[in-house]
Amino acid sequence: MLKKRLIACLIIKDGLIVQSTGFNKYFPIGKPFFSIEFIARWNVDEIILLDISASKNNKKDYSQLKLFIKNCFVPITYGGGISSIEDVHDIINSGADRISINSNALDNPNLIEEIANIYGEQCIVASIDYKTNEDGRNKVYSYSGTKDTGLDPLDWSKKCEELGAGEILLNSIDRDGRGTGYDIDFIKKVTEHINIPLIACGGVGKFSDFSKGILDGGASAVAAANIFHYVEHSTIIAKAHMYNDGVKIRLNQIAQYKNRRFDKNGRLLMLNIDQLEKADWTLRDKNALL
Repeated sequence: MLKKRLIACLIIKDGLIVQSTGFNKYFPIGKPFFSIEFIARWNVDEIILLDISASKNNKKDYSQLKLFIKNCFVPITYGGGISSIEDVHDIINSGADRISINSNALDNPNLIEEIANIYGEQCIVASIDYKTNEDGRNKVYSYSGTKDTGLDPLDWSKKCEELGAGEILLNSIDRDGRGTGYDIDFIKKVTEHINIPLIACGGVGKFSDFSKGILDGGASAVAAANIFHYVEHSTIIAKAHMYNDGVKIRLNQIAQYKNRRFDKNGRLLMLNIDQLEKADWTLRDKNALL
């Protein structure tokens, strides 16, 4: 069985990493280079970089991307303003592993197929932003949640699969930055409707939400943004919770995932070098699970 993944989703706006709420309120966090470096150190399985300025204002500048990910040793997916094969070429050559496409795929669905024919399905993450309208129906929105496409997310996710997307990133606009948890019921509907992996995103407020996205929603991976900005060792604590909930996930050999303990500030207790050298059971336990 493939291990489930924990993904950090970093939003870039006007050159800075921001905290997003409802796709309409943004609080600056810092420069991308430092955020990526910080997140990559703490055992996250993947990083998704989404430049919403590029997609909304058609501002494309990939010159900084290579610098952002120069010292990053976890897979990077990049999205923002991708409208051509040339854009994909520049992004992959800058060091990204995959691309995420959203608004321009809605404007030109054949773009997914064109990219898949050259780079393969595994290179494409189709990002779908949706929210619930007043009539209670879920609809796909483009351009950072500003345009109602009228499409049903179920239908569009299936269409993306048929065109050649290798994975779906499903993001609830209503839950973005609210901390109310994933939209589990709808995530489950989408995972049962498609035959490619799904990344759940939008709404994480506590670490137990990650396990629910996988165990209850059926997602292959779970992503979040805001919770990773403000909680020290957040990705490690998230994996500790997921492991103890029975989720098969990659582990970090220096963390006490089994029978985890926390200090008075709620931080996961780590092993120092001396303890690690003596604690053979920690490494054996980890290797037995991988």
